[in-house]
Amino acid sequence: MSAVIPIKPMRGVDGVPAYLPPLDQNGVVTAARRPRLGQIAASIVLLALLAAFVWTVAVNKNMHWDVVGTYLFHPLILKGVVSTLQLTMLAVLLAFVTGVVLAAMGQSRNPVLSTFAAFYIWLFRALPLLVQIVLWFNLALLFPELGIGIPGTSLYVGWNTNHVITPFTAAILALAMHEAAYMAEIVRSGILSVPQGQTEAALTIGMTRGEALRRIVLPQALRVIIPPIGNQFIMVLKASALVSVIGGGDLLTAAQNLYAVNYEVIALLLVASAWYMVIISITSVGQHYLEKRLSRSERNGAGAPAADTEV
Repeated sequence: MSAVIPIKPMRGVDGVPAYLPPLDQNGVVTAARRPRLGQIAASIVLLALLAAFVWTVAVNKNMHWDVVGTYLFHPLILKGVVSTLQLTMLAVLLAFVTGVVLAAMGQSRNPVLSTFAAFYIWLFRALPLLVQIVLWFNLALLFPELGIGIPGTSLYVGWNTNHVITPFTAAILALAMHEAAYMAEIVRSGILSVPQGQTEAALTIGMTRGEALRRIVLPQALRVIIPPIGNQFIMVLKASALVSVIGGGDLLTAAQNLYAVNYEVIALLLVASAWYMVIISITSVGQHYLEKRLSRSERNGAGAPAADTEV
């Protein structure tokens, strides 16, 4: 129990009591925050500028808000939304699986595996994503036919590259392989967050390093890995708009196909932007609650009382 020391008035000049700060019912000084006039003024100016911008956009006849409302739920736009979600989820899933494999290879003591993982991460982080999309789309210029078989024998099966690498397939490959390099770094950081003693303890009970990684390290690393994956999902979702350069069937491609006919460029771009913001907002809310759940589980696990044992 803490004791409260009452504050006596200080004697000023010529016996006049000096200023005594306000006290609560327990005799404790209550601090009064001074008004921050600079922050208040900045807030008023910012709100005024925001209101002026919203009003200007709302009353601008060139925005064609009636066209925006007409095409907001257009079948081609909705099809583009579904295609964008499919593209993003498939790319993130493939990137996560590939990233886990690359992170495991990077932690391997085999110099060939670790060097390959480092080279892959360097290569796909160095190449711009737009360049990768165009390269995958034009893969037929390098390999007109894709196939499997044994060289020098008749055991060979091939397919036309243009039939295999469609714009949608090229988009998935480019996004997944590009994102896998970043996923590998995320997974690696999660693995490094687990104490080395966990791996050593698993090895002492007869596990191999691969088993220790799969059964001991990765489950504990998920609490570090999952939050950044939410950010990467949002990044891939926005980056999927680059697929429009090859007509990948995404949301922006659908908007471009529509305004190429009716010339309502701004209105259709606003429609696409509205859908992007809605999807990203929903994803951000889900990410927030997921991170909150993980942090709560971690606190409960760390602060849980030890169970009573009988001797």
